[in-house]
Amino acid sequence: MTEIPDQDIEASITADDVAALAGVSRWTVARAFKKDASISRKSRDKVMAAAEKLGYAPDLLAASLASDRSNLVALITNDFNNPHKLVLLERLTRTLWSHGWGTLLVHMSDSDDASAALLAASQRRVDAAVMMGTRFDDKVLETALGARRVKKLVIFARYSPNPNTLTISCDDVLAMREISDHLLTKSIRRPHYIAGPNTQSAKLQRKESFARYWAEATGAEVPVTYTSGYDFNAAIEAVMQIFGETPREVWPDALVCENDILAIGAMDALRYRFGLDVPRDVAVTGFDDIPLAASPAYNLTTYRQPITEMCLKLLEILDSKRSDSVFVPGRFVTRTSS
Repeated sequence: MTEIPDQDIEASITADDVAALAGVSRWTVARAFKKDASISRKSRDKVMAAAEKLGYAPDLLAASLASDRSNLVALITNDFNNPHKLVLLERLTRTLWSHGWGTLLVHMSDSDDASAALLAASQRRVDAAVMMGTRFDDKVLETALGARRVKKLVIFARYSPNPNTLTISCDDVLAMREISDHLLTKSIRRPHYIAGPNTQSAKLQRKESFARYWAEATGAEVPVTYTSGYDFNAAIEAVMQIFGETPREVWPDALVCENDILAIGAMDALRYRFGLDVPRDVAVTGFDDIPLAASPAYNLTTYRQPITEMCLKLLEILDSKRSDSVFVPGRFVTRTSS
């Protein structure tokens, strides 16, 4: 007698088999696997126990075709040299999964790739696309929206002025006011801003906010150096340029970095390329509060993004409980780098 391979047995298990074992109707089985369906806890537990015993899993693609909803969110991103991106992805996927949403990770390397990424997401019938990269511009967003490639397009942890997108971001304006006020209390007079790439993609509002508040308080402009990317080596190159091309008597007394990995690279360059002390010679601030920022090697003054709160705001958009952009306050974290 020929034995049926295990995978064939599992593939032949249907909702009817689960219903028979659990002693419920087929429709009860369907509701048990449906997000927010009306079903008692007892019935759901019986269905799940039977499904686990039989090795049954519903066909999510077939279910989405029937309901026009996939419960799938595309996360479109790049910039994996930035450690904060991994923190964002971990928190986003964990929050979405715990609330019944699956995720599809799509990597884009540049602006042209962003359009292809959106097309790939739409072909998989995602309910929303969450963009959290640095290499897409408003033209790409308008094309995607005009083609109705995705139902909802959310810009996460950055800002887009496009009226047809929704932004969920840390309140950069409030954050930079706090950083500016802090540096003023430390008698800083010549800050220099180190930014990420100067692209036409959805923006952060940190550089402009800091420059505005500093000018209001002191009347002075803040010089800016753009890096090639949000990574450690790009920060070192920026510091080499700033301090290598500037007379020592007018060297910056503070580096305000657009994120933590730039700040960490900047601190190493100050210490090991120029022999400077942080913060006695040059104060340094970052943004994000990645785990490495609290290391005794850096003890970085930074601004913690409210990632959990931002994820919860995304859930409200996905569940159609919110249809507006939101900017969430974070928390200023003072350490010894400033």
